[in-house]
Amino acid sequence: MTLLSYTKALNRALADALADDPAVCVFGEDVGAGMAGPTLGLQQRFGPGRVVDTPLSEQGFTGMAIGAALAGRRPVIEFQIPSLLFLVFEQLVNQAHKFSLMTGGQAGVPLTCLVPGSGSRDGWAGQHSDHPYGLFAHAGVKTVVPATPSDAYGLLLSAIRDPDPVVVFAPAAALGVREDVTRELAPIPLGSARVHRSGTDVTVVAVGHLVHDALAVAEELAGTVSVEVLDPRTLHPFDWGALAASLERTGRLVVIDDSNRSCGIGAEVLATAAEEMRLIAPPHRITRPDGAVLPFALHLDRALQPGREQLRHALHSVMKHS
Repeated sequence: MTLLSYTKALNRALADALADDPAVCVFGEDVGAGMAGPTLGLQQRFGPGRVVDTPLSEQGFTGMAIGAALAGRRPVIEFQIPSLLFLVFEQLVNQAHKFSLMTGGQAGVPLTCLVPGSGSRDGWAGQHSDHPYGLFAHAGVKTVVPATPSDAYGLLLSAIRDPDPVVVFAPAAALGVREDVTRELAPIPLGSARVHRSGTDVTVVAVGHLVHDALAVAEELAGTVSVEVLDPRTLHPFDWGALAASLERTGRLVVIDDSNRSCGIGAEVLATAAEEMRLIAPPHRITRPDGAVLPFALHLDRALQPGREQLRHALHSVMKHS
């Protein structure tokens, strides 16, 4: 058995990308020391000219990376804290994302933003615990949230090779996940969902680390409810075909999404399913509350996040309808 951790999978994807393509480079704070994990050992292997320790200025090195991408490089930016994306949102969404569209493809920005530890991390409090993937999906930026080590490897590699900006959110609660990797790791196409468990009664769409909670609850309820667990993997573009196929089998839908309720991915999945797909029962979503800001106190932090008990309740609720 070969166990691969989620963080090591990200590290291996970065190493393989740097080795395969001399245009790939990495920017970020403390990337030389590998403080966050994914860049550990890379500066020693590839040199400080390609794995670049930057000053504490997200707007500065994001601008530098966008310029490098326009000049033909394939930069990867590591953001240690998800909230730092708010500082550079204009640069990523209004500049990097739109260059190719506004120039008819004459200028491209093959930029990857990696957030290794998005969401709550045991009391990191209000300014460090966001999951802002819904903002980027809303803006039309390619947005990826892998749940497993093999998916983290394959999706990050595809993001780096993609001609457009891609934001890869690595959930903090998934970083400790280990996976038995018996097959060779390979790139995974963006926009391709994964069915982790087949079922006939209800589809659970789980985002990021919540895939593992959904699988645990599905196994727990296996004697009474047949749960299909669908991991979108990419939130934009979303694999609507995979969801439609799943709902043809089950007709019931629960979405569990660790971000705020209003205008979130969970709401979009429910709305699209209600408009276009087969449902035999009202769908449910499990999210953080509206406008949630996670507090420092760990019990309050956990109380605001979606969990297994809420999922059990939602599954029993949708099963009451036939």
